[in-house]
Amino acid sequence: MSQINGGAVLAKTMACLGVKEVFALHGGHLDSFLVACAGEGIRLTDTRHEATAGYAAEAYARATGQIGVCVVTAGPGFSNAMTPMVDAWLDATPVLFVTGSPPLREVATNPLQGGFDQVAMAAPVTKWSHRITNVERIPDLVDKAVRIALSGRPGPVYLEVPIDIMFGPMAAADLVLPGRPTLTAKPAPSTEAVGRILDLLAAAARPAIIVGGGALSTRCATELAAFAARTGTPVLYSGKGNGVMAADDPLNAGSAGTLAAAALGAGQPADLVIQIGAREGLFLGGRGGVIVPHAAKRVQIDIDGAEIGRLSAPDVAVVADSGEALAALNAAAAERTWVKPEAWSALLRQLRHAGRTAYEGVPTETRPGVIHPFHAARAVAEALSPETAIAFDGGEAVSWFQLFGRSPGPGLYVGNGYLGTLGVGQGFAMGLARARPDKPVCAIMGDGAVGFHIAEFDAMARHGLPILTCVFNNAAWGMSLHGQELVFGRQNLAAVRLAASAYHMVAQGLGCRGEEITRAEDIGPAVRRAQASGQPTCLNIMTDPDVAHPITAQMIGRLDADGEIPIPYYENIPIRR
Repeated sequence: MSQINGGAVLAKTMACLGVKEVFALHGGHLDSFLVACAGEGIRLTDTRHEATAGYAAEAYARATGQIGVCVVTAGPGFSNAMTPMVDAWLDATPVLFVTGSPPLREVATNPLQGGFDQVAMAAPVTKWSHRITNVERIPDLVDKAVRIALSGRPGPVYLEVPIDIMFGPMAAADLVLPGRPTLTAKPAPSTEAVGRILDLLAAAARPAIIVGGGALSTRCATELAAFAARTGTPVLYSGKGNGVMAADDPLNAGSAGTLAAAALGAGQPADLVIQIGAREGLFLGGRGGVIVPHAAKRVQIDIDGAEIGRLSAPDVAVVADSGEALAALNAAAAERTWVKPEAWSALLRQLRHAGRTAYEGVPTETRPGVIHPFHAARAVAEALSPETAIAFDGGEAVSWFQLFGRSPGPGLYVGNGYLGTLGVGQGFAMGLARARPDKPVCAIMGDGAVGFHIAEFDAMARHGLPILTCVFNNAAWGMSLHGQELVFGRQNLAAVRLAASAYHMVAQGLGCRGEEITRAEDIGPAVRRAQASGQPTCLNIMTDPDVAHPITAQMIGRLDADGEIPIPYYENIPIRR
């Protein structure tokens, strides 16, 4: 009787579910699966660290809207993948994590890479965590995991496949593979809810739409552009929403922070905010009410009912898919006549780039061999091809680039999320490169962030991924350094200095191109050379550690607040007397 092993069953199952890309790192537990992938049309991208494989799967999922897949080995392979697992959990990204484990029959024998419960560890940070104990169950359990990951609020799932199941046999004649559903209905808003939203919009003088990671789909982008144009409503984005609205659309008002500039700088706060797949929290100003004013009417549309009203109750709450909601709003809006808030839209367009104004006149080089980070970021952004997908990773280095960064589409501008993970950049860039073959990718990284997984230059070279990595090298953990200066004074710095290391030479040693840049005028030509070369390249751009980005002071909060202790990143601690 013809037999098939569990690894081959796993590969066949993934292929049936449409998986074509798997991000992995070798481990003996996985061999029967790894050798079966090529025959099923699945490409393996093996990285130098399991965390990178997880980050790559995250970015692939965001860019494609499909399941991302990370397969790594047991024990330390699993624990190394825990960070991207948590990252995907907090940022609602659909990733299937698969790891091996010791044989079931050797439980409690102190086996290699065992002795702890991987399934229990993964459970709090996944939508579903399960151990497969029978070869015949692999197809239906993998199918179930993928459906859970993609349904409702997306998120990671975890499957453990013990080595005796991965290598174990079953009769080929008994194999039943899953089929792909041809139609998946998504929740839509009620007619009443749509009517109430449009009534609020018609009555508003300064309305704004904020889109977030829950709006990363082509349908959302299409319907949003049409709805904004029909009603004249300006659109802004939170962290992951950059790219849902075309960068050159006249109603794209930039990041959600533009609303803070309107409220504080121009004295014109929004009076209606419609959040579409954009969660309340840090990236919308927290409880401060600067981006989303407390006095404003508020509409919240989210696939996850638990996110609605997290910080304050909205005036209209809708549990629905963002694409379905926008389609319904668009259809109903077509039946009304709209007075467009032209002056309000013009103000937001004017304020969109207000953060650049203060630095336009500063010298490009603050001293010989050191570039002002504002000018370094602008030179990189202006030289990149407009089709370039962006992976960003860092603190102040990324903040400088955000003043200029643009996305070529939904899910193509990815980086540090709610976990605040440093070290995501190389993996995210690799995932974007696999999601968009023949399209450019650039990783914008601080010199602290690039060191976490610097060996991934080897993976980029081996797999022929022409990723441009721009390292903003100020020889410091910039945001930490400047935060300590603000709170404790420059004389009390601790553990925030780095060396001005030759990261470009590390990249060269691992098979990539590399250049060091010490003059602003050399950045543009170097970026264009790198993107034209078709090879992975590292540009080591030397920037000034003494220049602090204003975001750092904003993250620290008020230093002179009476009765409060300032702390970085969170609300000040009140002193109880």
